[in-house]
Formats: sequence, C-alpha cells, structure tokens
Amino acid sequence: MLKEIISVSLILFSIIDVLGNIPIFISLKSRNIEINPLKATIASGTIMIAFLFVGELILSLFGVDIQSFAVAGAIVIFIIGLEMVLGIEIMKNEKLESNSGSIFPVAFPLVAGAGTLTTILSLRAEYEEMNIIFGILVNLVILFVVIYFSDWLQKNLGGQGATILRKVFGIILLAIAVKLFKTNLM
Repeated sequence: MLKEIISVSLILFSIIDVLGNIPIFISLKSRNIEINPLKATIASGTIMIAFLFVGELILSLFGVDIQSFAVAGAIVIFIIGLEMVLGIEIMKNEKLESNSGSIFPVAFPLVAGAGTLTTILSLRAEYEEMNIIFGILVNLVILFVVIYFSDWLQKNLGGQGATILRKVFGIILLAIAVKLFKTNLM
C-alpha cells in the first residue's frame, strides 16, 4: 500500500508540477490576482477526487472523450505559457470574487487540469482508489505549502529573478502543452 501511495504521489507530482507553477503563481500575484492557498487547495482536491469517481461519466454525458478533453486543456496551458513568455495578457481576468485566481486558473486548469485529470483516470486501471486519494492528498499538501510561501519566494527572487523564472517556465509550459496536444491529437 505504501509503495502504491508513493508511486501515485510521484506520478501526480510530475504531472501537476507544483514547483513549475511557482512562476505562474508569482505572475498572477504581480497582476494583483489573489490566490488563497486553502481555497486553491480545497478546490483542486475536490476537482481531482470528484473526477476520480465520476470523470468518465461526466465526459461521456457530453460526448467528449479523454483525448478531446486533454487537447482543450493543452490549448489553455499553451495560452498561459504564451502570456508568461511574451509578457502579454491574452486571457482577460473577469471580475471574480475579490479578484481571486484561486479557482481559475490555479485549481483549474493549472493543478487539476486536463493532464492531471486524464492521469487520474488512467491510474484507476493500475492502483486502488484509496491509494490514489492518498497520492492526491500528498500533492495537495505540497500545493498548499508552495502557494503559501510564493510571496516569500517572489520577494527573495527579486523582480528580474521572477521574470527570468517566469519566462523559462513559460517555455516549459508551452512544451508541455504541445506534447499534450500532439499526444492526444493522434
């Protein structure tokens, strides 16, 4: 059981890429978009656990297959990557409750995006549901800590350090989006 929890945790950690999302969190905060760590963590966890149990059913109700869902997520991730690399704003922030980015774009699609949700569905074939839930919980703790300390990270990186990190990870996000798109388009 512990081996499965560790395996699931590591698989999800690499897909969710919380550490790689640090520049996105910093970028959102620099645009005065509030990210509440607890709200983002709870929303992400709710989405992932709900999708574990009813994801395939929801997608089939809309006549959407997992590949189409992943391609749509890849497009959103690509746009976010473009914003980071080019320093432009493509996705205008709707007037959300207290200008919060905790649910969109943090919980969905950054953390509980198409790649994560598709991975969760495929993990069901190999691992017990309880071990997948524990793996999700491990990643949620990491998410909370990273978001909670993102202001500290931004302060210690400085403006230029944050900009460089944002652009590097923007390129990585673009590559992830292209890979997701290419893999699921075939």
